[in-house]
Amino acid sequence: MSKGCVSGLKWLYHYFGWVVGTWAQQGQPRVPSTSSSTPPLAMKLRGPFGYAQGQDDTFLFCSGGFVKRIVGGLSVMMLAGGMGFGQVTVTAPAAAPLPSTASAVSQGGAGKTMLLWPEGAPGALGDAEDDKPTLTVFLPLKENATKTGVVVAPGGSYMHLAMEKEGFAFARWLNERGVAAFVLQYRLGPKYHHPVELGDAQRAIRMVRAHAAEWGVAADHVGMWGSSAGGHLAATAGTKFDWGKADASDVDANDVVERQGSRPDFLILSYPVITFKEPDLHRASLKYLLGDTPDPKLVDELSAETQVTKETPPSFLFATTDDKTVPVMNSVMFYSALVKAGVPVEMHLFQQGSHGAGLAEGNPALSDWPDLLAKWMRERGSMAAQ
Repeated sequence: MSKGCVSGLKWLYHYFGWVVGTWAQQGQPRVPSTSSSTPPLAMKLRGPFGYAQGQDDTFLFCSGGFVKRIVGGLSVMMLAGGMGFGQVTVTAPAAAPLPSTASAVSQGGAGKTMLLWPEGAPGALGDAEDDKPTLTVFLPLKENATKTGVVVAPGGSYMHLAMEKEGFAFARWLNERGVAAFVLQYRLGPKYHHPVELGDAQRAIRMVRAHAAEWGVAADHVGMWGSSAGGHLAATAGTKFDWGKADASDVDANDVVERQGSRPDFLILSYPVITFKEPDLHRASLKYLLGDTPDPKLVDELSAETQVTKETPPSFLFATTDDKTVPVMNSVMFYSALVKAGVPVEMHLFQQGSHGAGLAEGNPALSDWPDLLAKWMRERGSMAAQ
């Protein structure tokens, strides 16, 4: 047996002797942490854990109660086991894992991420990750009876993306209900401005249609779901689209993706940015999409409530009156424009709830909204009955 193991066994013998001894003294005042009765390893650990001399280290040794002392002892033993006897070092906790696309209801257990333009995105300003828009594919394990696919655009003021909360989580929710999902990572400001973001969204819709047979999706059942600034992008895609570029001179003859139409077949808008006009605009989204001094013409053209026509896709909107980030009037204005144009639309406004609720899990005031969305999708033939 090595000297290290012998030393370790001796240490454990003395440590449990100390535990039993202090158990017999329950009810007596706890020995100060500077006392010689404190186990040697606990004294050595005090520095690395940030305890000052004489400070109460109740995390390791709680006064009174045998169970508490055993828990403290086991904590120290685990630390000792992880570090090895004969040396005392502290290992920093592992960093939290990045948001995962893994899903028990997704084909293969994880989404496949693909570049929207494998040969390089148009207008790219470099070769970094933020220059390469992507689409992450989530195919449901259960049958996609309606052959519906949804492109999901997370929000983030056109400066960052809430990929997990408003991207991957939505994709998993759709997969659980037998709907395919495709999470879009689009390019952002201040590096990129309009029309780059819209081009990324249109390309994502075209790509789903180009792969429709492979992914079990019908080309006329491709919707788009956007939240916050992602809602603005979805609304823009729903008001500025084409039916395919088959005859366009700028299209590569071998690029079958660009020959697909870019109009979403339906829109889902969660607490969306809609207008860039006073007094209800979201200034950060305006700034990062159009820059510090936006062209007034673009401000009007990208205020989606002014661009609605009878060709705008049927839409579902969800927002809260208490939203202090994106005023609820954004949703109201888009709803009103859709009604005037004769476009089928359903809107649900909740009184309470802050911006960025996502699926609102654990929020009793809002947690019903995804069920309302599922009902709307089933009624439209975009989701099978459960």
